[in-house]
Amino acid sequence: MIPTLDRPTLAAGADPLAVARSLAPELSDRAREAEMLGTMPPDLVAHIRATGLLRALQPRALGGFELEPARFLEVIEELARADGSAGWTTTIGAGGSAFAAWLEPAVAEDLFGRDADFTSATVFAPTGRATPAGDDGFTVEGRWPFASGCRHAEWFVTGVFVMDGDAPRLIPDRGPDWRLVYFPSDEGEIVDNWDVMGLRATGSNDIAARALHVDEVHTVSPFFEPARQNGPLWRLSFFTLAGVALVGVPLGIARRALDEVTELAVTKVRGGSFQTVAEDPAAQVELARAEAGLGAARAFVFDELGSLWSTACAGDAPSVAQRARFQLATNHAMRAAVEAVDVAMALSGAGAIRSSEPLQRCFRDVHTVNQHAYFSTAALKRYANDRFGIAQPTFML
Repeated sequence: MIPTLDRPTLAAGADPLAVARSLAPELSDRAREAEMLGTMPPDLVAHIRATGLLRALQPRALGGFELEPARFLEVIEELARADGSAGWTTTIGAGGSAFAAWLEPAVAEDLFGRDADFTSATVFAPTGRATPAGDDGFTVEGRWPFASGCRHAEWFVTGVFVMDGDAPRLIPDRGPDWRLVYFPSDEGEIVDNWDVMGLRATGSNDIAARALHVDEVHTVSPFFEPARQNGPLWRLSFFTLAGVALVGVPLGIARRALDEVTELAVTKVRGGSFQTVAEDPAAQVELARAEAGLGAARAFVFDELGSLWSTACAGDAPSVAQRARFQLATNHAMRAAVEAVDVAMALSGAGAIRSSEPLQRCFRDVHTVNQHAYFSTAALKRYANDRFGIAQPTFML
């Protein structure tokens, strides 16, 4: 049994944001320690797990909480404000348990138990191969980069193409047979190659599998098929749900950066000046613009998420247009977060580059998040194509 350390938990009916705030001081205090380890310390993972946050988006049928998306986003913001790596690790772990909703319910229960409490690392990219083996499974091989949280994960969830000879199998009107496969982490391999600029404490090593048998029922096609659970959360598309999980991280990191520079500015005097940064009119304008940009982008995200959620709660799946606008909002939030952190870093001067300063970690972390494929300009093109009525594949919306 994992100790709760008297923290509020989702299982006890605590407010999710209060749960996140109970963790935040320790996550912030130990951020440098986690970076030196290159992964979240095991006891911190245990603390997060004990609160139930890794089951926040998990189906209730498996013992999860099916948290309203806006509430989950606020939770990840709070954790990422404390430490970007902690926010990222938590959201990836929660995503892995959420994606179990695409498994057949009886299969998911057989794999994880009715009261499923597991840790996972998920990589969407189909850099693995699944070769049909008999009537009921595949031989899986591959190497998957950036498997965040893999060092404490009990399950790996990885992208594969189902093969037809030497080429991916094609499905009419859909394209390559792209799936995620679930397999226990002890059946895979962790490649020790995590040496990066930011999100250093996420332990996002490569993982690999060699000649691994995976039953077909342990594979899912969430990019093309609906979840096998009922309820409003499962009316959201796979990539919409992924966006909810991911966008809270840059928003939280940027909030921390602006808070840090605001506190610093009232005492910091630049060389050659007799006024504080806070008294500098140019700095005042830069800070105000960064605050406005971040706040407006955050409001855009929550506005579009509210539209999606209202549709889902009414019993309908959100439209492609709604999903495209949500991706537009999340990508705009990513850009606003980068701009806010860059302003905070510039206003803070040379002192901010010290390894002990949270601002330099915010800078490294937000620019690393910005490299994730979800935040690429492809999402902007998908929105524009939908807006212009240009035909396009919609499975990534």
